Amino acid sequence: MSRTELHNPDSALRLLDECAAKTPPRERILTSAAELFRTHGFGAVGVEIIAEQANSNKMTLYRHFGSKEELLCACLRMHAEKTTEIWRSLDEKYPDDPKRQLRAWVEGATEVVFSDDSACLLANAAVEQKDTNHCIHQIIADAKETYRLKLTDLCRRAGIAQAEELADALTLLFDGARISSQSSGPEGPHQRLKQSCLAMINAFSR
Repeated sequence: MSRTELHNPDSALRLLDECAAKTPPRERILTSAAELFRTHGFGAVGVEIIAEQANSNKMTLYRHFGSKEELLCACLRMHAEKTTEIWRSLDEKYPDDPKRQLRAWVEGATEVVFSDDSACLLANAAVEQKDTNHCIHQIIADAKETYRLKLTDLCRRAGIAQAEELADALTLLFDGARISSQSSGPEGPHQRLKQSCLAMINAFSR
């Protein structure tokens, strides 16, 4: 592509469309649905909007997913799988240094709270689906437990004797900060998330 095309808005849009077209329809639908469900909720988003956002159509959507509910379950599983990349990334960046990995987790959690991704798909789906026996809640519970075990293992490898207690405390701080960021305005208590997490780690390290 020439320099002129790079600076041409129409050419840039065409390039984005070409890249999107190369992504398999199922992946496009999943990605679009997950973002729409996260930001607007399950009930407020129709399959027509999802299909349009994914540059697809309802027929293709239903060919890959039998219902909107099945699509939500797939989105939740995809979200859970993506969180496993967090631990792999920490290991790659700071190999054999679990203490630095734990501090990096705090930094990453703080970035999430202050980003546009502060709303959590898992939490939103759990609140919206009132039936606790619904399969959605089992997917969410499994994802949360896997995350908890990973964080507990990291705390233990960092030399924390009460690893489970610290992991639970950090999770509560993180989840609470996410809610605060959406409800308390820019000056809410979530502003102190990083300091609170580090103070908690120091307290458990004594």
